[in-house]
Amino acid sequence: QVQLVESGGGSVEAGGSLRLSCAASGFASSYYYVAWFRQAPGKEREGVASISIGGTTTYAESVKGRFTISKENAKNTWYLQMASLKPEDTAMYYCAAAARSWILSPLSYPYNYWGQGTQVTVSS
Repeated sequence: QVQLVESGGGSVEAGGSLRLSCAASGFASSYYYVAWFRQAPGKEREGVASISIGGTTTYAESVKGRFTISKENAKNTWYLQMASLKPEDTAMYYCAAAARSWILSPLSYPYNYWGQGTQVTVSS
């Protein structure tokens, strides 16, 4: 059974940092393209960052230079390191995966597998 479980969310003041984790089970992470999405109340879901099987990364303009996506195949886990957090980063964050070697638009791709989400709240 394929499962993605996010963790690491929490409350932080503006300017602070958090690291989100996405642990996979039921499949080998080295064969999957993964992205982080977020959704704030009343807003559409937004692709934040993605990483290909080969390690190519893509970031939304709103987080470029502040967020870093990475993976650790040996642990079947992906990470989203978030720094210089802003109140507008407040949202539920989800990881998503697809068994694709390449995705043209990874921040808007309809991924097959999704986690349950982890809440990030940034106070001013």
